[in-house]
Amino acid sequence: MRGIYTNIVEIRQKVFTEVARLAYEGGDYSRIINLPYKIIPGEVATYRESVFLERAIVEERLRLAIGLPLRKMTEHAPVSQGIEESAIAEKYYDPPLVNIIKFACHACPDGEVRVTDSCQGCLAHPCSEVCPKDAISIVNGRSVIDPDKCIRCGRCITACPYNAIIKMERPCSKACGVDAIGTDDLGRADIDYNKCVSCGMCLVNCPFGAIADKSQIFQTIHAIKSDTPVYAALAPAFVGQWGKDLPPEKVREAFKLLGFEDVIEVAVGADLCTIEEAHDFMEEVPDKLPFMGTSCCPAWSEMAKMLYPEYAKCISMALTPMVLTGRLIKKKHPGCKVVFIGPCSAKKLEASRADIRSDVDFVLTFEEVMGMFEAKEIDFTQITGADNLSGSSADGRGFAVSGGVANAVVNCIKELDPEREVKVMSAEGLRECRAMLDEAKKGTYDGYLLEGMGCPGGCVGGAGILQSPTKAKGQVKLIMKKAKNKGVLSSDYKDILKSLEEE
Repeated sequence: MRGIYTNIVEIRQKVFTEVARLAYEGGDYSRIINLPYKIIPGEVATYRESVFLERAIVEERLRLAIGLPLRKMTEHAPVSQGIEESAIAEKYYDPPLVNIIKFACHACPDGEVRVTDSCQGCLAHPCSEVCPKDAISIVNGRSVIDPDKCIRCGRCITACPYNAIIKMERPCSKACGVDAIGTDDLGRADIDYNKCVSCGMCLVNCPFGAIADKSQIFQTIHAIKSDTPVYAALAPAFVGQWGKDLPPEKVREAFKLLGFEDVIEVAVGADLCTIEEAHDFMEEVPDKLPFMGTSCCPAWSEMAKMLYPEYAKCISMALTPMVLTGRLIKKKHPGCKVVFIGPCSAKKLEASRADIRSDVDFVLTFEEVMGMFEAKEIDFTQITGADNLSGSSADGRGFAVSGGVANAVVNCIKELDPEREVKVMSAEGLRECRAMLDEAKKGTYDGYLLEGMGCPGGCVGGAGILQSPTKAKGQVKLIMKKAKNKGVLSSDYKDILKSLEEE
C-alpha cells in the first residue's frame, strides 16, 4: 500500500493537520472534542459500520498525535484528558511509541489455511492426497479443510494446480521482521514490546488503520512559538516527498513559513558518519571483529543487538547522521532546539535515549510535517525561493536508499587506502537483515561490511513517507547527481572533522 493514497492515509493526514492547527492557534485546547466531528462529518458511516466507531477511532488517533496515551476501554475519560499538560515546548510522550487501537483491529485470521472459490473440484484432489492429517475432505466435489485437524504444513497449498488454497496471514504480523506481533484473548493484534524496535512497518501495512505511533507535532509547534530558535534537520530521503511543487530549492523558505529558524541537510551528518565508519572498519576488521555492521538505522542496530547479543560489538559505534547533525547545529547555535524530520518511526525512539536527548529535541515524519504545511495553508506554488540547502556529498545523500551507506563507506575507504578491498553485503527489511546475520554467524561474511536497513528500499521506504519508495529512490538518485561533491573526502571537510574530533 506504500505510495497509494488510501482512506487510511487521508484520515491520518486530517488528524495531523488538525493537531497542528490546534497547536498553532493555541487557546483552549479542550476544543479537541469537536475535531472528530470535523474529521468525520455527517450521520452516515463512510469507512466502517458505525459513524460513532469511526469518531471513536479518530479520537484515539488525535490523542496519539499529541503524544497522549490511549485511553482504557474499560474506563470513561474525555478525549481532552491530559492535553493541557502536553502543551509544552519539550519532548512529551510515554512508551510505548507504537500502539494498537484495539477496537479498530479487525482481528484478522492468522495462519489459517483456507480453500477459496477458485477450487475447481478436480478429479485428482491432490490436496487431500498429500495431507498428512486427513484434514481435507471432499464435499459436493470441492475440497473442505477441517481446521481442528489442519497442522498448517502447507502441502495442500503447494499441490493445488489452481492455487485455490491459501494461508491467511495477519498483514501487520507478516510485515513485522522481529515477530513482535501476536494475538490477544479476543483475536486482535497484540505487540510484544520486548521485541518491538518501532520500525513502523506494522502501522503502514495494517489495512484497517488500527496501528499508530505517537507524534511530537504538538510540542514541536509550541517550541516554534517560543522564543527559542528551532532548526529543522532534514533527512536525505526528503527529496520529492511533498510533491513536485516543493523541490529542494524551495524547502528552506517553506520551512521558515512554518516557523523554523533554518534547515540543515542531515546528509552533512551522513558524511561525518561515513568517515567514522570507514575508520572503524579499517581499524577493527578483521583483526578485532569478524565483520562490521553499519549504525545509521536504529531499527536494524537495535534488532541486531537484541537478537544477536554476542555480535553487538560488531555493530559500528559511529553516531548516526541524525545525532551528528544535531550536535553540529547545537554547537553552532547554542541554546537552540533541533527537530529531525525524516521517514522513520524508529528515530523517535532513538531520540528518546538518555544519551541523545540533548542532541535532538523532536522527531517528525514527512507525513506529520505535511500536516503542518496544510494547517498553515502554505501554497508551495507561491514560494519563489531558490536556495541550496548544503554542500553535502552525493554519497551522503545516498544514505536514503538501500546500499547507499555501504557504498559511501567503501568509497571513503578507497580514498584512504586504495589498495584495500572491501566486501559488502546489504539487506533491507528486518526479516532479510536477520537472514544476513544468521549467515554472518556461520562465518559467511567474515571480513565484510554489513549494511542493514530496517525498511524495504531503505529510508525511502520508511513508515513516515508520502511517496512510493520506488519514486522516492529515483528522486534521491537525481539529487545525488546534482551534488557538487561526489565523495566525502574529496570535499572540504577539514573543519567538520576537527569539530568531530573535539566532540
